[in-house]
Amino acid sequence: MATADLREELTCPICLSIYTDPVNLSCGHNFCLGCIKSVLGTQEGSGVYSCPECRKGFSNRPELKRNIALCNVMTHLQITQPEQKDTGVFCTYCVHSPVPAAKSCLLCEASLCDTHLRVHSKSEEHVLTEPTTSWGNRKCSKHKELLKYYCTEDAACICVSCNLAGEHRGHQVELLNEASEKKKKKLRNVLQKLSTNREKTEKRVQSLQEHRRGVQEKAAGVTERLTALIRDIRKQLEDLEKRVLSDITQQQEQVLLPISDLIQQLEKEKDELTRKMSHIEELCNMTDPLTVLQEQESHRDDFCGAEKGDNEVTQRGDKQVPAGGDLDEDLISVTLYRGLADIVTDVKRDIYMQVTSDILLDINTAANDVIVSGDLKTASWSDINQQRPGTPVRFTLAPQVLSTRSFSSGRHYWEVQISKSGDWRVGVCYTSMGRGGDQSVIGENNKSWCLYSDYNKGLYMIHNTINTLLHPPLSCDTVGILLDYKAGCLTFYELCDPIRHLHTVTVTFTEPLHAAFNIWDDGACVRILR
Repeated sequence: MATADLREELTCPICLSIYTDPVNLSCGHNFCLGCIKSVLGTQEGSGVYSCPECRKGFSNRPELKRNIALCNVMTHLQITQPEQKDTGVFCTYCVHSPVPAAKSCLLCEASLCDTHLRVHSKSEEHVLTEPTTSWGNRKCSKHKELLKYYCTEDAACICVSCNLAGEHRGHQVELLNEASEKKKKKLRNVLQKLSTNREKTEKRVQSLQEHRRGVQEKAAGVTERLTALIRDIRKQLEDLEKRVLSDITQQQEQVLLPISDLIQQLEKEKDELTRKMSHIEELCNMTDPLTVLQEQESHRDDFCGAEKGDNEVTQRGDKQVPAGGDLDEDLISVTLYRGLADIVTDVKRDIYMQVTSDILLDINTAANDVIVSGDLKTASWSDINQQRPGTPVRFTLAPQVLSTRSFSSGRHYWEVQISKSGDWRVGVCYTSMGRGGDQSVIGENNKSWCLYSDYNKGLYMIHNTINTLLHPPLSCDTVGILLDYKAGCLTFYELCDPIRHLHTVTVTFTEPLHAAFNIWDDGACVRILR
C-alpha cells in the first residue's frame, strides 16, 4: 500500500485525486490529462496559457507529454492497492471532477476524499462515518444535535439534550458504539442460528432433489419395463388371435369339404334327372300311340331308377353330412382360454407378483361370534354364540378370524370386499399374536397391522394402538392388499376407478404372517374375492 507521502506525490493538484492518465508540461508539473485539458480550454479565449501550479506562461497552447514513469507507478499502485469501494457518494470539495468520498463528517455534513480527509479537523466533535448523504437521520429531529446515545428503555437513539433535559432524562442509556456492539452480538447469534437452519434446509433440499431424481429414474425404469411388457402382451394377443382364427378357418374347411363334394354329386344327379324328365315329357307330348308304346320298355328302367335314386340320395346325404356337422365352438373357447391363461402367467412372472387365490378362513381361529361361510371365504358378525369347541388358536374376545395359510417370503396379493355397515378391520398379524384380552384385537398390539373403518365411516391405519387417519374415506367396497415380505412392505389400495393408494407400512417382518379379519356389529362382514 502507498504511504501518505507517496499518495500526496501521486495526487493531481487540480482534482486532488490520484492521477488518471498523467501528463506534464514543459515546466515539469504533472496533471491528469482530462484536468489540464479542461483548464487550458478555459484559457484559450484569452490567448495566454499558464501552468496552474507555477503560473509559468506560454505564448502558444503548451504541448502535453505523457509521463511514462508516472504511468508505470500508477499501474503498479492499482495492482497492489485494493480497489476502493464505490459508495456512490462523492467528495464535497472536489468541484472540478467527482472523486469518491472516503468518509463523511457528521458535524460538517460533508463528504471527504482521502486528500481532503488529511487536512480535516481531528477534534472529537467532528464525527467521521462511512460515506453518506443522509444527514437528517444522524441528528435529533427535536434538538438538531448529533445522536450520541441509545436509550435502552425506549429503544431509541438520542442526543445529549434528550439525555440531560429531554423526555429520556433519567433513562438507562449507552453510547452508540456500545449499544451497536451489543446488538451486533445478538445479530451474530441470530446469524449463527439462521446459518445452521440454512444448512439444514440445504441438506433437506438436496435430499428431496435426490429423492426426486430417484423417483424419476424409478418411474422411467417402470415405464420402460411395463411398456415392454404391454408390447409383449400385445404381440402374444396378436399371435393368439392368428392361431384362433387359423383354427376357425381349418375347422371351417374340414366341415365344408364333404358338403361341397356332396353338393357337386347332387348337382350331377340333378342334371341327369333333368335330362330324363325332358325325354319323358317329349313322349307324353307325342300323338303317335305306336311310338309311345315302343318307348315304354326302354323307360321302365328310368321309372324304377328314379324311385331307387331318391333312396340313394337320401342315404348318401345322411352318410356324408353327419348330424351336428358344424364348428366346434367349445374347442375354440378352450384354445382361447389356454392362450390367455399362458399370457396371464407370463404377466405374473414379469411383474414378480404371486396372486394368492387360495386364501381360506381358518375356522379353528374364528371367535364364536363370527360366522364363516361354507366356502371359507366370508366372515360375518353374529350375536348368536356358535358353540365351537375351544382350541389354543381360537379368539376368545375379539370377533376375528385368520387365514389358514401363512406368508414368510415372496410377494402376495389378495382382494377383500367389505360391508357398508358395522365396523371392520382387514390386515395381517403374526402367528404368535395373543388370542384373548384387549391386545388380541388386530392393530391394538405390535404384532399386527390393519386397515380400519368405524361407524362414522372414518378410515384409519392402526398398529400398536397408534391410529393414522386416512383421507378421504373409501368410495367403494373393495380393498386390495399387497404384501412384500422380504422388502417389509404392506400396502393397501382402494379398488375404485382409478385405483387409489391408501397407505404403505414399511417394517422388517420377523415371523410368518396371516391374513387377519375383524368384524363387529350387525351387518358387518368381509369376503375374500381372490
